[in-house]
Parts: sequence; C-alpha cells; structure tokens
Amino acid sequence: MGTKKISVIVPVYNSIDCLERCVRSLCAQTYEGLEILLVDDGSTDGTGELCERLAAEDARILVRHKENGGASSARNAGLAMASGDYIGFVDSDDYIDSYVYEEMARALEEGKYPVVQISRDEVDEEGKRLPDICIPPENERFCDSETFIKELLLHRGDSSFCTKLFLREIFAGHRFPEGELNEDFRLLLDILQEIAGICILPKQGYHVVCRRESTTRKRTKDSFSRVFLDIVENADKVQELVDRKYPALHEYAVRFNLYQRLDYMLHVPLSQMRGDNAFYHNVKKYLRRHVGDTVINPYLTRKNKTYLLLLTAAPRTVRGVHGRIMKLRNKMG
Repeated sequence: MGTKKISVIVPVYNSIDCLERCVRSLCAQTYEGLEILLVDDGSTDGTGELCERLAAEDARILVRHKENGGASSARNAGLAMASGDYIGFVDSDDYIDSYVYEEMARALEEGKYPVVQISRDEVDEEGKRLPDICIPPENERFCDSETFIKELLLHRGDSSFCTKLFLREIFAGHRFPEGELNEDFRLLLDILQEIAGICILPKQGYHVVCRRESTTRKRTKDSFSRVFLDIVENADKVQELVDRKYPALHEYAVRFNLYQRLDYMLHVPLSQMRGDNAFYHNVKKYLRRHVGDTVINPYLTRKNKTYLLLLTAAPRTVRGVHGRIMKLRNKMG
C-alpha cells in the first residue's frame, strides 16, 4: 500500500488558529505516498508564514501563495499543482484520523472504484460531538450515481469533496466553479453523470469543525450570504438534470427545489423582502406556482409544508413572527 501518490489540497485563508491541527493530522497519515498542498488564498493574519514554517518541517508539504479568490479558486490552483495519482481535499478548519487515506486508497485499489468516501462527524470548536447530518452505512457499500443523487436530493447524502478520494483523471475537464458558495454540490453533479457511483466507507474519520465564524452565519440583521442564492440556482440545475437524465427522481428533485427555497426564505433579511428584489420576487412566484406540489409531495415533512405554505401566503409577516420566536427560544435556551 502506498505505491500511488495522493495529493491532498488544502485551501487556506486566515486560518492561523486551526491550520496547524489540520496539517498535523495529514502529516500523521499511515499512508506513505502523500503530498500536502497548502494553497494560501491571500491570507492577511500570518497564515501564509505559518504555511512556510510547516513546510520547513516536512518535505511532503508544498505551499503556494496567491491573491484572494475564494475556496474554489484555491482548490483549482491546487489541482494545477497536484502530481498525485489520487486527489483529496481537506478544509483548513477540519482534521482527519490517521487511517483515512490508507483506507480510502485501499478501497479505490481493491474495488476499482472511481471515488471513495469516508464518513464524517461534526464537532464544535471545543471538540464536542454534534448530531450527525450524514448517517454512515453499517458496512462498506457501493452507491450508484442515481441513488447517490437521490440521497443528495433528500439532504441525506454528503456532497463535500473533503470526505472523498478521487482518481486524478476525473478532474480532466473539470474545475470548481469560482465565485459560488455551493460549489461542491454543483461540481459533484457533473462528475456523478460520468461515473458509475461512489464507494462509501462506514468509519467517521473526517471531522468537520463547526466554527462560530461561518460564511452562512449572519453578522448583522441585514447581512446575507450568497450561499442562499447559490442553493436555489443549483436546485434549478439539478431539476433540469433529473428531468433530462433521471426521470424516476422527479419528485425528489421537486422536493429539493421547494426545500432550498424554504431555506432561502427563512434566511433572507426582511430588508430585502421587497418587490424590487428580483431574486426574492422570483422565489416567491415559484412557491406560488408550486403550492400543489408543496401539498402533495411525499418527501416533505409536515413542518416543511406548513412553513412553505405560510411563507407563500404572507412571507414578511411569517418571517417577522418566526424571528421573534427564535429570539425567545435563544433567550430561554
């Protein structure tokens, strides 16, 4: 084991408080044929200097410094640097167990799979375990592409590139879409159309660290992450893909579309819920056109349907009430 080289790409931006833990977990891998690519995406807090210090300690670490362009831009720069037979990704916030790349490489080689996924858990900044978002299988299993897409549409699948190991050739002609925040989902859909499926390993060896500072968390009542726009646009893209290539998944895709718009409606600031906001106006029109789908779709929960119908009927009023309820819960909690 270890005859094939693995390139692990780590996009880095102002990660001085967590990068060393991430890199140490990579250096501790039992898989020997590893190169670790730290792509400093224009950090301003000393992270770039930390990358150089870490590289001086381990010859497997290579560093590239570039102007800030976002995580996708950094990953694409890493892909241009990579010399490995297999490609992996790790976010600088996160860390992995020592066996992860040996296990994934074993599965790739033994099963002749194009992609292998390790299961993950989520922890807070203090290391406290959070509820699982993606439930790991009991045993190693192969999931064909159509089934994997169905799991994504039900929000049970893992679209992250960080939990996966890829054959290098998969990225021929593929790069991460820059300027988007739902980039993993978008690119994974493109890749799934070209491969038979993904092997999923049961061990939760990848640890996602949920930090208080997050691109999806609002800093003021009027700030709003672009991710909530991207998830709606990607929902439209997956609907088109499903109806063209996987018609048996139509109802799942409708459910996904409605759910993503519900997520948008629950996060868009009240100040942006106005008639001259074209995106908001189009989301509202979509929900009104699909009231029937909201009612009959078997894959939406009763709670989902209730919120969707209320937000379709009186979005600003419902959001105001919802905001007051959440504030009260936070005070009591």
